[in-house]
Amino acid sequence: MGTCGLIALAVAVLSVLLGERIVSLRKRALASRELVKNHLPNCVPLKNLNDGSEDITVFGDGLAFVSTGLKYPGIPSSDAPGKIFLLDLKHTLLRPTELRMPRNFDLETFNPHGISVYTDPTDGTVYLFVVNHPHLKSQVELFKFVEEEFSLLHLKTFKHKLLNSVNDIVALGVDRFYATNDHYFSHKLLQTIVEPILGQPWSNVVYYSAETVKVVSGGYYFANGINISPDKRYIYVADLLDHNVHVLERKEDNALVSVKSVAVGSLCDNIEVDPKTGDLWLGCHPNGWKVVKYDLKDPPGSEVISIQNIHSDEPVVTQVYADDGHVIIGSSVATTYGGKLIIGSVFHKALCCDLEQVETQIEYEEDFFESSDK
Repeated sequence: MGTCGLIALAVAVLSVLLGERIVSLRKRALASRELVKNHLPNCVPLKNLNDGSEDITVFGDGLAFVSTGLKYPGIPSSDAPGKIFLLDLKHTLLRPTELRMPRNFDLETFNPHGISVYTDPTDGTVYLFVVNHPHLKSQVELFKFVEEEFSLLHLKTFKHKLLNSVNDIVALGVDRFYATNDHYFSHKLLQTIVEPILGQPWSNVVYYSAETVKVVSGGYYFANGINISPDKRYIYVADLLDHNVHVLERKEDNALVSVKSVAVGSLCDNIEVDPKTGDLWLGCHPNGWKVVKYDLKDPPGSEVISIQNIHSDEPVVTQVYADDGHVIIGSSVATTYGGKLIIGSVFHKALCCDLEQVETQIEYEEDFFESSDK
């Protein structure tokens, strides 16, 4: 075979391999999934949150922090700067209020992603951890919440080579946390093109403290949301591209040991945990291909899934809300308080709905993931 023949053969082989990887990526993105609407009553958009509400976390007696304005490669975003809002879920108006940021902090490059709250048990001081991507890099900011002034006081920035592509975080103390890296590489070209095509389970979970920083769990296709059980014994991680929520047991040295995984049938983003019941609430992307393609004539949908009794032999996975993108686009988080469901999105609006008791339990066939892209 001549040189031209060898080149033609190599091109053909590469084309076949690339085609196979694209087919595999479409399956992981649930590209052919069509969503059946499952709405809740009395859903209204929250004011002031028109540039996304990527993460929402409830703390104290019905207060919630909201991160907005995320700029993420491959995802639509506005030119509005990143902000943190406070939402009082006990107030009848449910009007988010923008928190004043400190003057010693670079607001122009503030690009907030996942958030987590730590409340000091000795004096009740509230600390807010924020994943920040200035210039599309990754670091974690620590703020002190000054409630009487509706402001945040910046205390510290955490950086480390192992915090290379942080998505979400769960705080354990004022200088300790677990964080998910949703990519293996830090370079954006490698993240957005090479990793999706290769489709390897290279992302991980990192433990950070003043004494040590280490990878404590790996093997994820896209480690996204992370949270902790009410008794602090277990960590939950959403693997967005594997359509699973992983349950990990904490050890004395803060290593994590896999206990089980629960299939959710969607690309689930952030995880919120009900402090009383231990139920998990997830904002999910029912069709990830539509998020990347982003056509307003066929917009990305939104889905909220709850998991009850996750530590039992038969966890109950329930679709609580579903929309085809004509009400809310790209839901990324869901949380509850006082009979209300709050749904946030990556770059769209946020909704508040009455939480209906009649919901749809998801049932899976053995060949669900194999057949979902056909």
